[in-house]
Amino acid sequence: MTQDAGRSGGPVRPEGPEGRAVLLVAGLADLAVTTLGSALGVVSGLLRRSDAAELASEAEQDLMARGRLALDRYAAVPPAHLELLARHVTARESNGV
Repeated sequence: MTQDAGRSGGPVRPEGPEGRAVLLVAGLADLAVTTLGSALGVVSGLLRRSDAAELASEAEQDLMARGRLALDRYAAVPPAHLELLARHVTARESNGV
């Protein structure tokens, strides 16, 4: 008798914590394969376009603009709060208020 003779031919349903881990890994692998397949289909469709060079240029400009925004948002150190208050007071005093 082979090992397969005892199986009913139904789906595999692992149990316990190890079974959960197996199911999670299998689910993630399936998601990755599906996502990769979809991404390849999109890339393949884009490569068939006649304006692919223009599209790539626009994508590069968009990515550069997003990069500038991200650097401005995260790299710039805002002035200290007390420094802002001091500048505000100085501006008010110079205006005669």
